[in-house]
Amino acid sequence: MADHLLDTFLPVNDKKRRAVACWLIAGVIMIIVQTLLGGVTRLTGSGLSITKWNPLFGILPPLNAKQWNEAFDGYKQIGQFKYMNSTYTLEDFKSIFFWEWLHRFWARMLGIVFAVGFVYFLIKKYFDRQMIKPFVVLFLLGGLQGLIGWVMVASGLNDSHLYVDHIKLALHFVSAMVLACYTLWFALMLLVPEEKRVSAKKLNIFTLVITLLLFIQLTYGAFMAGLKAAMAAATWPTINGMWIPDGIMSRSLASDKIAVHFMHRGLAYILLTLLIFWFFNSGRIVLKERANFLKTSRWWPLILVAIQVTLGIVTVLCAPMAVPGKFGTFEILAELHQLVAMFLLMSLVVNLYVVKRN
Repeated sequence: MADHLLDTFLPVNDKKRRAVACWLIAGVIMIIVQTLLGGVTRLTGSGLSITKWNPLFGILPPLNAKQWNEAFDGYKQIGQFKYMNSTYTLEDFKSIFFWEWLHRFWARMLGIVFAVGFVYFLIKKYFDRQMIKPFVVLFLLGGLQGLIGWVMVASGLNDSHLYVDHIKLALHFVSAMVLACYTLWFALMLLVPEEKRVSAKKLNIFTLVITLLLFIQLTYGAFMAGLKAAMAAATWPTINGMWIPDGIMSRSLASDKIAVHFMHRGLAYILLTLLIFWFFNSGRIVLKERANFLKTSRWWPLILVAIQVTLGIVTVLCAPMAVPGKFGTFEILAELHQLVAMFLLMSLVVNLYVVKRN
């Protein structure tokens, strides 16, 4: 089935470009999995369990009692343990350590997949000159993402914070999405021949505006997660009985839980409305240009945004079911909400590439 889908783009005999594109798409999938693991790490309160950044030798978890006790002693020095998890035993610590270790392990595997693939294709001479600059940017973005991840974790490794800084969490998430989008765009450059694309300047600009607005929405989604704001207004359609929260103009739009709720919900409704208009506008282009691929791809954002809004509502309503340190209904819904958001973003990137300006 995957080969049949690829055949709609590249001809079968273009094996080199197809292989590189498949490798890049595998990278996109791994980035999405990595982001989901980050969500599990956050939802289980595991993100601060590893207090050292050891890029090379941190790939192995503690292997004996001495190493486990040293890792636990490091966790005992930070505020999260002192003021929230002081009753944790070594076994409790191991359960949260696992998720943060897995999150970092997958990040290392992602780096290895890219590095090994790059070397392999380089030796096999699969690359051409047009790929050099995108690869340089790709590796720079990957390195930057790892650095931002550690800066985020370091923001919670002190006596005064129980969690990582929510703004740095948002930066970490958004930078991961930029990396995924760029990797996907690179793959589309190799997969989609010019004759499969359609020229529609106004629709291209409209798609770009919606995509940028979605990035703002994703930032607010990360604010919601970092501030653990769902419980602050576990109601719908109103926010604790109010359509517009009291004193909204005097609240911080970046750190006040109710204001973040208001912005996140408002942006969701705006995106839903815009994507409905976008869907009908793209339909006119399909009829005019006979764009066969756009005829299918235009449905993806519409379906995904409808699912995403529904999941957002259900997730907020289930917020009172959240139990610290447990992974139950609320946490599963929150992960699904994040996953669909990423799919929505990827679907817009595909359409942004297919619909060119000229």
